[in-house]
Amino acid sequence: MLFIIGLGLGDERDITLRGLEAVKSCEKVYMESYTSLLSFGLDSHGLSNLEKLYGKTITLADREMVEEKAHHILEEARHSHVAFLVVGDPFGATTHTDLVVRAKKMGIHVQSVHNASVMNAIGICGLQLYRYGETVSIPFFTDSWRPDSFYEKIHSNRTMGLHTLCLLDIRVKEPTLESLARLGLVWFGLVYSTSSSWFYSLLMHFFFRGRKTYEPPRYMTINTAIEQLLEVVQERQQPAYTEDTQCVGFARLGSDDQMIIAGTMKQLQMVDFGAPLHCLVITGNTHPLEEEMLEFYRCRT
Repeated sequence: MLFIIGLGLGDERDITLRGLEAVKSCEKVYMESYTSLLSFGLDSHGLSNLEKLYGKTITLADREMVEEKAHHILEEARHSHVAFLVVGDPFGATTHTDLVVRAKKMGIHVQSVHNASVMNAIGICGLQLYRYGETVSIPFFTDSWRPDSFYEKIHSNRTMGLHTLCLLDIRVKEPTLESLARLGLVWFGLVYSTSSSWFYSLLMHFFFRGRKTYEPPRYMTINTAIEQLLEVVQERQQPAYTEDTQCVGFARLGSDDQMIIAGTMKQLQMVDFGAPLHCLVITGNTHPLEEEMLEFYRCRT
């Protein structure tokens, strides 16, 4: 059996009793480590807290393992109980849905244990959850890649007077450009090379000299997100928002030191929200009760 278990948003204590019982019944426990993170991160101290409470050794499952080597996890689930731990709720990312689909196609029984996620925890600011439109993701811009498909969704939400939750990019274990280039060179050589042994040896030298290398982890801040949002809107004749648009910034939602500040984009851009994870809500039309609640979080600068 495969258990997909939500851990909530704060620390190891946020798992539900039902989830904890499921973990304790499993022979193998994996923890997804790339779509989100608990408030203490994934350092050895954080993992030891999880392992001590759960009484199990935990294997970190990065993107490569989950998306390319999931069959190993599923093969284990054929013959024993396997837990797959997810920060927040199990179905907050499409990758987890894909894992369930593959398990069911293999005839593996799947049991889900739900928990709090950012999708409902944002209700703490007072903006009513049923007044949200489509959620968007804001990716890191690069010199050559500046996608802006999120803009049309924000525009649509604001046209209807709805709030927009912006999930901010997380880059964990991303291959370096050098690593990708080396891999590309090897594939090119394997496809187009002749039988020359020296050329093949050279290709293998490039490939095995360090294998894959990865960029350091990056977590988008609210400040960067607003900078990119304002950059995108400059190219629009009828902007969906401006630097004076009201927003709410969240940092470390669900933890003891969570930070929630309401203000304009211009005001929030000047705030130091501290450690990750961050997310941003662009407000739509607000009800008087929503406004009353937002006053408790209003930026005073």
